[in-house]
Amino acid sequence: MNRVDGKIALITGGGNGIGRAAAAHLAAEGAQVAVTDVDEEAGTEAVDHITEAGGEAAFFKHDVASEADWKRVVPAVRDTFGVPDVLVNNAGIYRIQPIDEIEVEDWQELMDINVTGVFLGLKHCTPLMREQGAGSVINLSSVAGLIGLSGHSCYGASKGAVRTMTKDAAMELAEAGVRVNSIHPAYIDTQMADYGAETQGATKDELDAMHPIGHMGEPEDVAYAVVYLASDESKFMTGSELVLDGGFTAQ
Repeated sequence: MNRVDGKIALITGGGNGIGRAAAAHLAAEGAQVAVTDVDEEAGTEAVDHITEAGGEAAFFKHDVASEADWKRVVPAVRDTFGVPDVLVNNAGIYRIQPIDEIEVEDWQELMDINVTGVFLGLKHCTPLMREQGAGSVINLSSVAGLIGLSGHSCYGASKGAVRTMTKDAAMELAEAGVRVNSIHPAYIDTQMADYGAETQGATKDELDAMHPIGHMGEPEDVAYAVVYLASDESKFMTGSELVLDGGFTAQ
């Protein structure tokens, strides 16, 4: 369908789960995709999957919490494909812990990846988008950034920060033609959901039942939303929260 034909997309954490699905769907819709990840094997496999299907993609090893890495990766992507039209800030980690059991070092690691990683993506990609007068930034937040959940003080704080940072950046960049939106999934059937079930002593069926629609989401459910926000179909949408939760937050 070529919904993002001719666009260049940079996707962090693109080696697994939601990031991998989003990369594949963007490539299938015509984008040239830069897959970045700390996991070189997973990132390379994701790129191989895209190219075998006839898409265009390249892998870049990337620690999103490192500004030095952003300073290296963004020019490398520009040299390979051109200026990114789409930035998908997807990389993140998940922890469920009672407040009084969270170690400061664990708190800082999660914030470095989930929050600082998004900030650095905005800092180093949006000036290029501003220069060309167009761009779409898609930040992966969570339902934990919208509502309170027991054991989610650290993770929820990070995703709440992403939600508000998205709105601030959307206001700052609107006149430049750069749109910034956030996606808020509930449980998606990935390794993070496996961790969530294990940590909470729940079965997959019990995790499914937490969602009024009767089941968790699939990575493709989020990938479809990423394609929409990356495409010109969403040209009037910025500073918005796209909630993909099977009714979780409507309860």
